[in-house]
Parts: sequence; structure tokens; C-alpha cells
Amino acid sequence: MEKEKYDAKVKQAKGSLREAAGRLTGDRKREAKGTAEKLSGKIKEKAADAKEAVKNASNKESL
Repeated sequence: MEKEKYDAKVKQAKGSLREAAGRLTGDRKREAKGTAEKLSGKIKEKAADAKEAVKNASNKESL
């Protein structure tokens, strides 16, 4: 589970860097791709959180 969250954070960071580079150079396409990549990372992080919450809830019920 931690790997999924780590990968999501890395994707967010890469997206932020690409977005900033696009903004700095005036490349709107690169900026948009960076924004999309950053949002994709956030979605993956939330999905990993939800998956972990379900796993924790099912473990508590089985006790």
C-alpha cells in the first residue's frame, strides 16, 4: 500500500515540476500536461487511501 502512495506522490511532484516549467517557458501545452499529471497523482493517492481504509475496516470486523 505504501508503494502506491509513494508512486502517487512522485507523480504529483513530477506534474508540479512540468507545470512550473510550462508556466516559466510559456508552453501552455506542457503546463496543461503537468496539471493533468498532478491531478492524476492526487486521484491515485486518494484511491490508495480508500483501499487502505477498506482493508483496515475489514480487518477490524474479522477480529
